[in-house]
Amino acid sequence: MKRLTILGIILACSVALCMGQRRSRTGQQKIIQLTEPNLAGTVSFEQAVAKRRSVRQFSSELLKRTQIGQLAWAGQGITDPQRNLRAAPSAGEVYPIELLFATHEGLFAYRPADHSLLETSDQDIRVRLAAAAASTRDSVAGAGCDIIVAGSSRKFAKRFGAKARTYTYLEAGHVAQNIQLQAVCLGLGSVTVGDLDSAAVRKICRLSRELEPLYIICVGHPIGGGATEGQTDAGGKRAAFIIASANFRDEELFATKLVLDSAQVQTVVASTRTGIIRGERGGIADARVLVSQLRVDDYDAIIFVSGAGAVEYAANPDALNIARETVRKGKVLAAIGLAPTILANAGVLTGVRATSYLSERQRLMQAGALYTGLPVERERLIITASGPTASAQFGRAIADALTVSIR
Repeated sequence: MKRLTILGIILACSVALCMGQRRSRTGQQKIIQLTEPNLAGTVSFEQAVAKRRSVRQFSSELLKRTQIGQLAWAGQGITDPQRNLRAAPSAGEVYPIELLFATHEGLFAYRPADHSLLETSDQDIRVRLAAAAASTRDSVAGAGCDIIVAGSSRKFAKRFGAKARTYTYLEAGHVAQNIQLQAVCLGLGSVTVGDLDSAAVRKICRLSRELEPLYIICVGHPIGGGATEGQTDAGGKRAAFIIASANFRDEELFATKLVLDSAQVQTVVASTRTGIIRGERGGIADARVLVSQLRVDDYDAIIFVSGAGAVEYAANPDALNIARETVRKGKVLAAIGLAPTILANAGVLTGVRATSYLSERQRLMQAGALYTGLPVERERLIITASGPTASAQFGRAIADALTVSIR
């Protein structure tokens, strides 16, 4: 009985150390040990301040873990191990702020004590976070990393009473400024989002009630900022989404479109019927072009969206011919979820690295594709994605492909 009591105490302490968050539903939580922070950067403080600007458009280039680690350290890292002091000041050394990092790999909580990340979810939540942001939604969906700054004013309440919330907000500002200046030093862009639905963000991140989401800091490689070789402005490019005549997958259309809108790519929706079409989750799209009348020459990219209704294109002659013509004319061809099977049936994936829903794996391989199962694959101008959770990354890959001069 004594051993069981001790075990219970240990388990209770473990839960308390998980930064006030509810346990991940994905099973055993993964811990990523970050590399030691760089303390000898080449950008001066004055240069970082002068260069700091709000950046709202990001390329599809992923952030390295060393970069995420440096950002985490700048916000809440331990800078004096003997006294347990952190990078940002805190009234009374209470430290009520916690940082979460949302990337294509999942959601991670930063643990300052050992400079590591604790996985709380293996799902890409950036598109859902974007829906909870009243403004700058495209930045949240398109950023390589969204940093959620959450605070617990209760930690201040006993000591500072009515000023607890004010001190929490002030500290969140200290943390955010540190992170943004560090982003500049890393050659990254960032923008803060304060106008957000706190209850929705708390639910998406599965935070405890005592934690209040205060800020989202979007960080990534700026479009046109030299982060991606050969990159140019995507403004003026045109893309056509091909969706089913009913039951398309909402996120795959809207989240991808959000990123392309941010990159100033003009888009149109095509289907086998025109007018209002409802998605699987109730979203509304306005199809302006019939697939049978779609001219590939009018667009720089053709994008097939999946959903239960996408089966109508699996053997549709018009759709298959559009896929073949897009490749033949050196334009961007993209498909997500179930839709890569359309490309496979068109015969354009032979010898091409590709991904899709796992259910489509065999069909792609039978068509000669090199199936990888990754969230997004891009080979030459053919881009495929695994499904809804990869939609933002899928959109960024298309935007990047469109910024490259097509010969």
